Amino acid sequence: MVALKSVVHFSIPVSDVERSTRFYTEIVGCRHLATVAGGTMAFLDAAGTCLILVKREPPINRTPENHGGVHHSFAVADYPAALDHLRTRDVEITFEEDRQGGVVNGPRAYFHDPDGTVLEFIDLTSYAGTP
Repeated sequence: MVALKSVVHFSIPVSDVERSTRFYTEIVGCRHLATVAGGTMAFLDAAGTCLILVKREPPINRTPENHGGVHHSFAVADYPAALDHLRTRDVEITFEEDRQGGVVNGPRAYFHDPDGTVLEFIDLTSYAGTP
């Protein structure tokens, strides 16, 4: 069996790398590392995990009203402040709940990036995968 150490990076398709870099740095809280390949890829740091924004032709999310559970989740240090930050930046919170008793637990709020990709801020109270 393979012994994983961590997630090194994940990629999110975007229609406009510059616009999405601003969103992921100013709204989500990532740190910009580099933009490469003629502006078609941006490397961001998301609390120690690399997030790569990759240019793709729109529409990115063909069915934004039915994401089927596909999303990217970011644990935040101050959940109420993170939601206030979204609201003051006019980012719509599409759904909010406090899920407990499952695999990934805690209050969470969902919102969209500029291309309709579903994102989540969570106040992670427990995770079944923690030793």
